[in-house]
Amino acid sequence: MTASTFHTARPQAQPAQPDRIPAQAGRPPAQPGHRHTPPARDHTPPACGPGPWTTTVPKELVHRAAVAEVLLTDWQRHSETHYTITAQWPRGHNFYTPIAGTHHDPLIAAETIRQAGALLAHAEFGVPLGHHFLLEDITLTTNPRQMHVGPTPADLTLHITCTDITRRGRRLTALRYHTTLTREGQPAGHGRISFTVVTPAVYHRIRPAHVFTPTHQPLPLTTPLTPQTVGRHHPHDVVLSPTPHPHHYTLRTNTHHPHLFDHPQDHIPGMLLLEAARQAATATHNHNNPHPTTHHLPTHHTTHYTHYAELDQPTHIHTHPTTNPHTLHITAHQNNHTIFHTTLTTQPT
Repeated sequence: MTASTFHTARPQAQPAQPDRIPAQAGRPPAQPGHRHTPPARDHTPPACGPGPWTTTVPKELVHRAAVAEVLLTDWQRHSETHYTITAQWPRGHNFYTPIAGTHHDPLIAAETIRQAGALLAHAEFGVPLGHHFLLEDITLTTNPRQMHVGPTPADLTLHITCTDITRRGRRLTALRYHTTLTREGQPAGHGRISFTVVTPAVYHRIRPAHVFTPTHQPLPLTTPLTPQTVGRHHPHDVVLSPTPHPHHYTLRTNTHHPHLFDHPQDHIPGMLLLEAARQAATATHNHNNPHPTTHHLPTHHTTHYTHYAELDQPTHIHTHPTTNPHTLHITAHQNNHTIFHTTLTTQPT
């Protein structure tokens, strides 16, 4: 189980133009078929004409502090359970770098689907900013043929079906949704995510009191694995350290990493744990080759989170072989408790 939240100071409200509806958290749901657009801004239109323009959704609605980390561009409501969301992947991302220089990193698809859930929770189900999202499980399958890096950024459409909507009164408390990704009309992948939502008061009751104090600090960083063995180019992006035991690693938690810790957290984010599982699988595949030339493209993963991953406790990552040479089970433990388990399948490129 891992949580995410985002706090922000709300700007003073600005009047909206008649044909523009601001994407505000907590506003009433839109009518079916309505297409949402960002708030109108008071500026002189560029000389190139009236548009239409492509922009990102508000960063607060997807729990990102940096606009550059927002992948979603627009959304449309068809019913309470069906939505369409558009997204764009850059040709080169500062963290989700193309694999072998030819394929978009499938974990950018996982991040895209994660952002979609946060967007819908706030903008369509009325969850206030500042509430906490507890990620429970994520499943993703991608089509390698549609993950290639083209001459322009990749434009994606997410077709979302919400299958489990749980409320307490009028407040959303849990959501499970299925996503089909298409690129130029072709299936690029599909995924499923479920999470629960808690108020700030509940979150403070279920978390240890010391994680909210100024003295709460992550463990010191340890020596990283060689970047090439985990499919990375820079030590800064390596989240694992070696141990004397084969297929056993320890987690490196760099809270200054601009993507993995886009904003302060009191625990280890779920997307970092997902990256740790991927790096552990890659390191295991490359165990006997310190200078690998084969890249491993994830094609399917299923992850279930069971406990919070604490910043100030050692995290141990283990990989376990299966009968399929390209599939591994990965588990992580803190204080003898399993905090997540993943099944990951990769394809050599």
